[in-house]
Amino acid sequence: MVTSWPKGAPGVGTSADRLAAKINEMSGGRLTVTVYGAGELVPPFEVFDAVSSGTAEMGHGASHFWSGKDPAFNYFTGLPFGLTAHERIGWLTFGGGQALWDESYAPFGVRAFFAGSSGVQAGGWFREPIKTLDDLQGLKMRIAGLGGEVLRQLGVTVTLMPPGDIFGAMTSGTIDAAEWVGPWNDIAFGLPDVAKHYYLPAFHEPGPALECLVNEDAFGALPKDLQAIVQAAAGAAALESLGEFTFYNAQAFATLDDLGVTVHTWPKDIVTAMRTASDGVLKDLSEANELCRRIHASYSSYRSKAVIYANASEREMLRLRVKNQP
Repeated sequence: MVTSWPKGAPGVGTSADRLAAKINEMSGGRLTVTVYGAGELVPPFEVFDAVSSGTAEMGHGASHFWSGKDPAFNYFTGLPFGLTAHERIGWLTFGGGQALWDESYAPFGVRAFFAGSSGVQAGGWFREPIKTLDDLQGLKMRIAGLGGEVLRQLGVTVTLMPPGDIFGAMTSGTIDAAEWVGPWNDIAFGLPDVAKHYYLPAFHEPGPALECLVNEDAFGALPKDLQAIVQAAAGAAALESLGEFTFYNAQAFATLDDLGVTVHTWPKDIVTAMRTASDGVLKDLSEANELCRRIHASYSSYRSKAVIYANASEREMLRLRVKNQP
């Protein structure tokens, strides 16, 4: 299994390790999966190609890393102001999302399984506070997915680089700001050492998906029980991944003050601009090709209902459980 993550990286690398261990154990040793960190066999953004070509039988990454092959891939990591992690599970499992994912990857000989999520991510690390839209002009920032296109429209100079390169790029001044995942990962990657202003949440990644990639020919050659084990192991690893991120992000968040970090929420005028730009980016995505049109119709129909329900249930419950909340 080739991955897009540094070996053993918190949350992402550990999720890949856990998935491999589950397959090995559940199969009684009949199927052995060896995990390779980013760059050990293939570069981090070439994982999909390696699985497609059969260079590796399995991979672990995120679909937006290879969305240049088909913009439809963006739907299966996450969209700006899109589905949360558990809403995504609902769409994939019961709303037809998995069938659309299968269709998207089929021309490349790749099958994907949902393999985890960080939950709501953080918006990024900045050397100086972001108070107005003017503060974004010309800012050089590492940001992944469609969030990068949104910020590009707001004047940010966007770059995408492998996670293992973020700290060095911030230290050298190659970039001025960066988003990665959340407190647990970000602290582990040293980001509080190079920037002290931390913005939450990530407007573009409310519940992004990790994916387990399997070469279709290799998967088809497995007996049915081993195919079922791979799928079940991915599902089990996904559940534990979300739990792991949720638990350790809470622990890490509690240490930010001691690290001299100032936590911010986004100013309202910037959120408004992000939403307006996102609407345009998503409209363009929905019209990119026939597959995007069908995926968008399915995704957005479910999202509209999920938002209404979440506002009445989860949002209200979160408000009620905070002490002294008006």
